[in-house]
Amino acid sequence: MFPYPSGAGLHVGHPEGYTATDILSRYFRMRGVDVLHPMGWDAFGLPAEQHAIETGTHPARTTAENIATFKRQLKVLGFSYDWSREIDTTDPGYVKWTQWIFLQLFHRGLAYQDEALVNWCPALGTVLANEEVVDGKSERGGHLVVRNPLRQWMLRITAYAERLLDDLALVDWPRGTLTMQREWIGRSEGAEIVFAVAGQEGKQIAVFTTRPDTLMGVTYMVLAPEHPLVREVTTSAQRRGVDAYVAAAARKSDRDRTAAARDKTGVPTGGFVVHPITGQRVPIWVADYVLGGYGTGAVMAVPGHDERDFAFARAFGLPVVEVVSPDGQEHTHLDAAFTDDGVAVRSGEFNGLATAACQAAVVDKLEAIGRGKRTVTYKLRDWVFSRQRYWGEPIPIYFRVELDDPRGDPRRGARHVIRHDQPIAVDERELPLRLPDLLEYRPGDDPAGPLARVADWRFFQKDGRWFARETNTMPQWAGSCWYYLRFLDPKNDAEPWSEKAYDAWMPVDLYVGGAEHAVLHLLYARFWHKVLFDAGRVKHPEPFMKLVHQGMILGEDSEKMSKSRGNVINPDDIVREFGADVLRLYEMFMGPLDAVKPWQSAQILGVARFRDRFYAVATRELSDAIDADTRKKLHKTIEKVTRDVEAMAFNTAISAMMVFLTDLAAHERPPREGVLALTLLLSPFAPHVAEEAWKHLGHERSLAYEPWPAYDETLTIDETQEMPVQVNGKVRGHVTLPRGAPESVAREASLGVAGVRAAMGGKAIRRFVYVPDTIINVVV
Repeated sequence: MFPYPSGAGLHVGHPEGYTATDILSRYFRMRGVDVLHPMGWDAFGLPAEQHAIETGTHPARTTAENIATFKRQLKVLGFSYDWSREIDTTDPGYVKWTQWIFLQLFHRGLAYQDEALVNWCPALGTVLANEEVVDGKSERGGHLVVRNPLRQWMLRITAYAERLLDDLALVDWPRGTLTMQREWIGRSEGAEIVFAVAGQEGKQIAVFTTRPDTLMGVTYMVLAPEHPLVREVTTSAQRRGVDAYVAAAARKSDRDRTAAARDKTGVPTGGFVVHPITGQRVPIWVADYVLGGYGTGAVMAVPGHDERDFAFARAFGLPVVEVVSPDGQEHTHLDAAFTDDGVAVRSGEFNGLATAACQAAVVDKLEAIGRGKRTVTYKLRDWVFSRQRYWGEPIPIYFRVELDDPRGDPRRGARHVIRHDQPIAVDERELPLRLPDLLEYRPGDDPAGPLARVADWRFFQKDGRWFARETNTMPQWAGSCWYYLRFLDPKNDAEPWSEKAYDAWMPVDLYVGGAEHAVLHLLYARFWHKVLFDAGRVKHPEPFMKLVHQGMILGEDSEKMSKSRGNVINPDDIVREFGADVLRLYEMFMGPLDAVKPWQSAQILGVARFRDRFYAVATRELSDAIDADTRKKLHKTIEKVTRDVEAMAFNTAISAMMVFLTDLAAHERPPREGVLALTLLLSPFAPHVAEEAWKHLGHERSLAYEPWPAYDETLTIDETQEMPVQVNGKVRGHVTLPRGAPESVAREASLGVAGVRAAMGGKAIRRFVYVPDTIINVVV
């Protein structure tokens, strides 16, 4: 995953994943495989703009300086990137094709405008995702956030929900990431049920439930504070309380509102709905634990069988009715909601039905009376794609401008109306639509963003008529949704990538990056890829076949690294003191690649000694002879390192090389064959010292394209092996046997082990179970 080039430069977490992919790239090149190993910069976004605002430096300049720092650091670490394919998401040649992909979405009806309730942060001047709001404040800076309706560009990712879910079966990804994607998409099968609003002809409220069998246990209805019918169902007596509650809810993020640990809050509206089967009046409440953007924004509350509804009912003294019984008997008191399947009780004509049968019967009834239907819903919401900021890709859309005075000029303040309801796509031949070069790009109080203030850029004439450009920009996610495709053909001005380039490389064989991208980036990239698949621009339904997350590197105090804790490790400092190879080796030696690991300075010294011992051995006087025992150890080491590299078990590969180096160092004149092979094995991990040793060993050409050492499988198999000996299934000792030893030899050796004899206790042997090279079990 390409990095965001922050002002802080690389931290020690970056080289972990980069070293892993570099090892594999170098290894596969040595195996004769074509490798595409590129690097680029995810350079648009809020952090760069905020830094620019704070320092007065234009974000373009800041971004260029940060990229230069990152590039220097990466080159120092010896990563074998193809720098001729370097990309920058802010480069006009890249922006052109990001905008082109947006237009493909627009033309297919997948990009549209909507009045969305969003997290608006006046101080930052932008809309924030729910994940960026904590306790009603922005995660960055702690600024107040309010929920406002705002015109937004949306991407219809929900149209791909089913395919995004089903196609996870095609990829080799970590189980946890697959689970997170499935939960984020959130497919639910159930029923939509319609409740008529009491006393208001034609008004009705639809709810979705996965448990229609509990319909007879509804004791109240809950509307989200932003539900469009809240004002209409609220009585005059409850108006003040409801208005105050709705206003308070607007200051909370969705995440805060749905936190399981928080106390339930709500207010009655004074209105009622009519139960679709019994005809009973059911009170309507407003509560912020129901979200307007999820489902229908309304919930039929069944406190007897839903934990949140139960907590709410207990808090406000609302009735709790049991309609699903674990044993088919009616119970007068419930200490908690019963959420499992059971048997219907207090449910009239549905009494006695098991849950599955009751669900079917209830929906059949609702469909017969026109009050409901079977349906599938998704937790996934359409993607809010607009940002009211400067530093992002301009959205290539413009609108017709209607002037009160046809001779007026909207750039000079002439009264006008922008017809946002009539979006027009920029001609693809006019891409890229570039950002204006602004000196003042602070967001300000206007939700329309800083570009709305640049009248000379916003308004333009065409064929004698005035038009207005879209002033929202794209989110940082846009550039990272498709960058892997631009790596295929980064200098192509005629198309984003050629078919020839696509066929040569796609799909991505291995994608390595942090688990923090398990949902959003990966989901958005998969969505864009599927749209491009439908448009015939790509030939695979999924972009990333195998995904690996590197584990987080903690500080020496086993806490997350942060400036406030004073535990941040700068990779430049490590390289300055120990060299780049030691940093690469150490980060791979710390533990399994996907594990969370604390930084330990003492271990760095051990890795540095390994590098130095290797170079010392490689530069000693060598022997052209190699003894049989060392040859066997050599071939075992080659096998071990080869298998471990392909399994990305880099820590154990390094351990194997350390063991073999110790054996080589014990020779007065180490065997040349062993030293040459170890140099090649080590080269993907520590390329600088390996190249130096390779030259000292008499080679003029780089070892980067030397063949990877091969091993003789017959030399990797020991002539003897240690086997555990069980007595009645429990290991009581061990024996060393020749491979394929006959049963008589195995029996004699096993019965001679003291621990085995003691466990037998003089009892008769009923059976001696022996599978050569596999198992020995004495049954007494």
